[in-house]
Amino acid sequence: MQIEQQLTLEQLQKLNTAFQELEENGCKSLDVEKFKQIVKKSMAPYNSSDEQIDEFFMKIDYAATGTIRWDDFCTYMQLEYTEQDGSSARLKKLTFSLPAMIQELSYGEAILRINSLPDNTLVIAREDGLISFWSPQLQQKRSKMVFEKLSNKKPKWVMDFAVMSQYNKLILGTGDHEIQFYELSNFEPYCQISSLEAIPLRLDYCYTDTDECMILYGDDQGCVNILLMSSVGELLRTWKKLPKDESLPNIGLESAVCSLNVTYIRWKVHGDWVTQLNYCDSMKAVISTSSHESTALVIGCTVGATNVEQQMKEIKDSGKESRGKKGQMIPTVPTKRAEGDQTVFRIYKGVKTFAFCKKYNLLVTGGMDRIIRLWNPYMPRLPTGMLRSHMAPVFYLYVSEEDARIFSMSTDNTLKIWDIEDHSCLFTACSKSSGIKGELTACHYIPGTRSLYVATDTLALLHLRLRPPPEPHLVISHKEPVLCCKYNKEFKHVVSCSEGSVVKVWDFATGKHLFEFCDAHGSAAITCMTFDDSGRRLVTGGRDGFLKVWNYNNGHCLHTLKREGKCDEICDCTYVEVNRNKYIIAVGWDRRINMYFDSADDMHHFQKPQPYWQDDINHGHKEDILCVAQCPPTFLATSSYDGEIIVWNMISGHVHCKLHTPTPTDSSGTKAVDPSVKHVIFLRTRAVKLRCTAASLISNGPQGSLNFWSLFSAVPLAASFIPSRVKSQTSSIAVTAKDSFLYAADESGYVCVYNVKDYALGDPEQGPPKYVNHWRAHVKMVVSLEVIEEEKMLLSSSVDCTVRLWSLDGEYIGTFGQEEPWEIFTPASWKHPMVPFEILTDPQSMPHHPVLGGETSVWQIISSDQNDAARENSLSKHEGSYNHKLSQVTITDADIKEEVDKWSCTEAVGKSLKLERFKNLTRPLKHGGLSPYRTINYYEMVSTATICEKPDVSVLGTDLFYKEWLGEN
Repeated sequence: MQIEQQLTLEQLQKLNTAFQELEENGCKSLDVEKFKQIVKKSMAPYNSSDEQIDEFFMKIDYAATGTIRWDDFCTYMQLEYTEQDGSSARLKKLTFSLPAMIQELSYGEAILRINSLPDNTLVIAREDGLISFWSPQLQQKRSKMVFEKLSNKKPKWVMDFAVMSQYNKLILGTGDHEIQFYELSNFEPYCQISSLEAIPLRLDYCYTDTDECMILYGDDQGCVNILLMSSVGELLRTWKKLPKDESLPNIGLESAVCSLNVTYIRWKVHGDWVTQLNYCDSMKAVISTSSHESTALVIGCTVGATNVEQQMKEIKDSGKESRGKKGQMIPTVPTKRAEGDQTVFRIYKGVKTFAFCKKYNLLVTGGMDRIIRLWNPYMPRLPTGMLRSHMAPVFYLYVSEEDARIFSMSTDNTLKIWDIEDHSCLFTACSKSSGIKGELTACHYIPGTRSLYVATDTLALLHLRLRPPPEPHLVISHKEPVLCCKYNKEFKHVVSCSEGSVVKVWDFATGKHLFEFCDAHGSAAITCMTFDDSGRRLVTGGRDGFLKVWNYNNGHCLHTLKREGKCDEICDCTYVEVNRNKYIIAVGWDRRINMYFDSADDMHHFQKPQPYWQDDINHGHKEDILCVAQCPPTFLATSSYDGEIIVWNMISGHVHCKLHTPTPTDSSGTKAVDPSVKHVIFLRTRAVKLRCTAASLISNGPQGSLNFWSLFSAVPLAASFIPSRVKSQTSSIAVTAKDSFLYAADESGYVCVYNVKDYALGDPEQGPPKYVNHWRAHVKMVVSLEVIEEEKMLLSSSVDCTVRLWSLDGEYIGTFGQEEPWEIFTPASWKHPMVPFEILTDPQSMPHHPVLGGETSVWQIISSDQNDAARENSLSKHEGSYNHKLSQVTITDADIKEEVDKWSCTEAVGKSLKLERFKNLTRPLKHGGLSPYRTINYYEMVSTATICEKPDVSVLGTDLFYKEWLGEN
């Protein structure tokens, strides 16, 4: 683990003290040796290796001055932690799709509550008694007004409802002290319990056992009421036969509790009306809330005390009251639970809503004070966390176990998503962005469809936007195409940049993702990158026309380099040193060589390029410059879209020579071939030998060719050949340190290796160099290749969103971002002999065959073989008669294998041969009858005499082996 990830607050304080002591002694900055001493002293007893401290020092000393101060240390640490938080938030990012889908509602009272059935159908109730069914896509199925409007009576109001899905019933609590039951399928009235002690404000239902259930409601007197019912089906049918009151069979509460199948419990719990109530089956307890601070949330039992003395007292009291009476009496004054039977949470301004999660043992509350509190349900004194961000009272909470997130909604229609682990706010949608307007009246989240339903004046639907699930066996390094990638030998990192302007840092030794920062060039793609000579700073160029210099270890942008006026796309960049001066060179669509002076003393964030070379203005490129390459100490090569290559003398700024790539036409001769040169590379061991006629520059050319150029010869083009095995355009080039081996990648993802040590050393070559190896590294165009000479590895990246590591022999080590890390010096941890799954299944990876290519069918091949065999048999018949002795035929194992392979194919084109053979092997056998798979050949037998003659034994005398046997015996 890196040192900056191990530092504690106490160790940081020790480091600060050590820096101050050294500063008081006149040492205002530390070199690496002094830094090692104070780090080891401050982090004791935890030991850190010298290599780790050296790496930590280099990260802080990004300018390579050799010393650091306390301010440098603090700046690095602050930016490191800030970017880590941002990176962590991006990885955890979870959002709702915006804007919300809005469904207009008919004129009427406000929606009171939204609930859902097991099939995700929505049940919505309005205050005036209109009940409706909606599909998850907000299509109304049916609705009904369950209350009859009578002119001589005041209207009824729904307070809450619950669904008894096991009994196909809907329970309504009304403002007339009633609990009504309706058929869920057609909303027909079934029965009701009237004369409740108070108004049922919040309802809940729980199926506890076979034909047993529990109906709970919280009322306006702060009481929790519980109806325990057994033989529920029979009980409801009995109540349905009772006399009707306003079209509903009616039974009073006192009569209902007299039944042996009903137990009624009423607890005095809160000092104000109940705002929410739910039964938690995992805790076997009721959770209820109110706006009363002293009893804001209470978790209590359902039936009586667990305290033995309290139980005995209740049994004694109930025995006195109910002696000689049948059934249960309703107490005139509700009883209070014993202290041991409930847990009370005191919360400022009470609780309006809560959510409980069994998986995380988490209780979440929200209310008028706009703070979301996280609690351990068994520790009521202090919350475990407080989430502060809402600007209005919290109206709704939901804990998503699958995503480890908390969803919250406030009365100003602001929606937020929170991370359970670090309590960070991951997403915020205000009313303007979501499109939800009006007074918030109800919310409901369905985990099955990952949808949130919000009721105001309208009905709104918000879908949770999920990351697309990764395809099986598919590993990617970036979400977007990778456009450039390089190895940093100082930190042993691999840095890759994508079209989405994301920079990722990987550990070369294991392939693990270390760090990333986004929006490096805003929304513009990163097209090129390079490192400074110390390897501590990263330079990136983008389609926005900017160059940016980074301390890539913490994502801090140190400088922004841009030319005046319009900024065109930058195609390539490099870092050079000329006469002890250091420059960053960029080329692109402006057709000029832009040189930016790099100085540690320059404190300006924005910098402009140096004046252009005079030869660049007068004799430079006439088309967009696509590539730049350097060969210290003198040469610089640039190539352009029209195929022109210019080699420059960096010291004088003059053109050394111009090379023009041949531009042949296509085979039809009617269409010009793309002449652009996108890649050039120096063979440095040859280029430094002045006046050497050997080819010292390689460039890609038209039609997938590679061109070798001599910089000091009268005939510059020394050799040209097509390296691709599939005749695809060359997209990247790399050579080993001693220019012995050439690695060329193409747009189809293949990498080909050639031995060029003795190639194009003098006279022009007519053929290609010695072929060594080839393999397919990616399924799409390879954008960069780099030979890591110290480790004998090859780094490749592609627009297929992957960055991969290979041995120089093509052994697959792994893809950066895969779950299983590798050990770079342990070949057993490599993926070899496996290959990437997408390469294995890609049709272009299949070997060339007329059947696979669709050029012919299996039946045509079979018919051709049969015709050849028939012609051969016909010829043999004419050469001799049937009574001639047949020659002996020898059948080898190779012949049998060839025959099996031939007949095991079907007519399917473009599919895996292995799969087709498997189908044939599992096909049931056919016995008898003609078969198109085999033609049976038959021959006439020659008639012979029936009388056998005595054999002539005299011929034994001529057998040499027989004579030898006689001699031995």
